[in-house]
Amino acid sequence: MAKHGKKYRMGKEKVDRSKRYKVIDALQLVKDMGYAKFNESVDLALNLGVDPKYSDQMVRGAVVMPHGTGKSVRVAVFAKGDKAKEAEDAGADIVGAEDLAAKIEGGFLDFEKTIATPDMMKVVGKLGKILGTRGLMPNPKVGTVTNDVAKAVRELKAGKVEFKVQKEGIVHVSIGKIQMSAEQLKANLAALMEAVMKAKPASAKGVYLKAATVSSTMGPGVKMDTGDLVDLVSVA
Repeated sequence: MAKHGKKYRMGKEKVDRSKRYKVIDALQLVKDMGYAKFNESVDLALNLGVDPKYSDQMVRGAVVMPHGTGKSVRVAVFAKGDKAKEAEDAGADIVGAEDLAAKIEGGFLDFEKTIATPDMMKVVGKLGKILGTRGLMPNPKVGTVTNDVAKAVRELKAGKVEFKVQKEGIVHVSIGKIQMSAEQLKANLAALMEAVMKAKPASAKGVYLKAATVSSTMGPGVKMDTGDLVDLVSVA
């Protein structure tokens, strides 16, 4: 980060810290400040009015980004027989059952997403310490424990992202890459916000969407107008 210090400071000077930017303006500003030699991710941080230490205030879900995430995803599927064939035909990178579990126990982790059919969860459950700590455990709440493995594989390959509120009520999620257009990023953001708003717990009191900041991997954060963010959902 040190050698990028000057460019980072120059970018930061473009941001009015007291301002809450309209969505499209914030995204364009993040793009304008991009200076890294790689295609940086565009990352969103949402501050929600929930306390995730209470189970009835957990916010989590998944959404397929209409313009993808800008990166390829290696998908591993736990399935047997016809379901294994369906997963392979849909484009899964690794398919297996007990043999795949044994490979993972031996240190194989060359994948970013995991899907399992319900009947394979006994096998997958034994890998909890390995997969769970890396956020790779299949979960029915986000559609990665399913008999429709073909659909799950296609969605992950097309840019399905998961979100989950962390402690302090923060959701961190990537909405795309800096080389995407501001309009493409806005469409991805609208899809994400719709899912986040639908996931609002009934027990959440007061203001649900308290603050939102968008940034590139190497760039400074830009605060967004939360009212404009909510409007994305109502017009989507």
